[in-house]
Amino acid sequence: MGEHHSTTAMMFGLVLRHLRKQAGLTQRELGRRALYDHTRISRAENGEILTPEPMVATLDNVLGAGGLLFGLRRMAESENRVPIVARVPGFYDGEPVILDMMTADGRIVRVTISRRQFTQLLASGALSGAFPGLAEPEQAQRVTRALDRPSRVDGEVIDYFRRVLAEHYSADKMLGPRSLLRPVLAQIDVLDELRRGAGAKHADPLLQTLAQYAEMAGWLHQDLGELDAAMNWTRRAAEWALCAGDTQLSAYMLVRQSNIACLTDDYAAVVHLAAAARRRPAELEPKLDALAAQQQARGLVMLGESDECFALLDQAADTLRDHPHVTHPNVPVYLHHYDVDALREQSAVCHRAAGRVDTAVSILEEQIEKLPANVTRDRGHLTAKLAVAVVQTAHPDVARAAHLGQYALGVARQTGSVRIHRELRTLDSELLRRWPDDAASRDFHEALVAV
Repeated sequence: MGEHHSTTAMMFGLVLRHLRKQAGLTQRELGRRALYDHTRISRAENGEILTPEPMVATLDNVLGAGGLLFGLRRMAESENRVPIVARVPGFYDGEPVILDMMTADGRIVRVTISRRQFTQLLASGALSGAFPGLAEPEQAQRVTRALDRPSRVDGEVIDYFRRVLAEHYSADKMLGPRSLLRPVLAQIDVLDELRRGAGAKHADPLLQTLAQYAEMAGWLHQDLGELDAAMNWTRRAAEWALCAGDTQLSAYMLVRQSNIACLTDDYAAVVHLAAAARRRPAELEPKLDALAAQQQARGLVMLGESDECFALLDQAADTLRDHPHVTHPNVPVYLHHYDVDALREQSAVCHRAAGRVDTAVSILEEQIEKLPANVTRDRGHLTAKLAVAVVQTAHPDVARAAHLGQYALGVARQTGSVRIHRELRTLDSELLRRWPDDAASRDFHEALVAV
């Protein structure tokens, strides 16, 4: 059996044994029900053989595995990966590792394995769905050695996790939160594991990286509409950033909390948190100061203070024009991409709230046109905001707004973005209130409620 098949057989056997025991069956009893030799079940559970696919389908059905066994078996013939999250509860050698595997019908099967088995699977690339890039032998060996002995953590291991995080930020714009949350949580567990046993030299960089991952987890929960979890992860990120002595990240987490507060309609908190982030401007990354000013402006316009809002937006634009690139090392990933265009896009909501709806429409149309074709989630979100603005103009185009809403709804289904749904619920409310008998309004409402 080749190395790839051997890895698949090991993973398949672990899950088969777990599901059999969970069902309260002996190997003989399972063999009788599946009409399969119990000795071959034993060999499969030990990772010695790969069960033939037709028999795997039968075992999957008898054990109610929801396609998980079949998916694991197919790994032997393809590069497909079953969605997996690894949880490492402690750093002592005797403590187990928990693998959460997702079935085809969305259920989670939790399997407990030894640390030795975990590191074998990690090094083999079997967990590359949760740990991108670890199919590369040298990188896998570094990370698995660090897991065996966290005191062996080095800069290259930390850099690996930073590179993966940057890839997550790029992927988020295309895929949305549904595909990314589980891998991010898996990597947080491993980083937290490494933090517990790392030497003093690498403690602060690990804490800083953990904080950045926790911020990402908070953002993904926010996009899924899970605001309590979003705030919890964001506060946890702030704690780790503070422990790492990272003043830039600590200020950024205040901005993130301000952003979440906006979704709960606590606009006073939006202003206070963003203003707190800007309290020491001389020490702050200029792009971060601009972002905090933008967020503060958003809160102010919702409180009816439009003049102050647009003064802050102008100030933020000047700052970004003067500082097109970040000036501090290791600032949050988002700030590397935050520029005048991003500020202008975010300002559309302020124009809409201030009654300048035509300006909001123009901004959103312009920014959508600039988006790369593959940035699916972001395009869907901006399109949903544009649809709302279109029906709020002095001369609303109902058919166009409904068409835009239908497109955005498709993206929301694909990505799981509740932020898009939030805008579309506003659109639906406007359409039903003002044009309840319009065919386009009714079609959009029916599509929305069918989700």
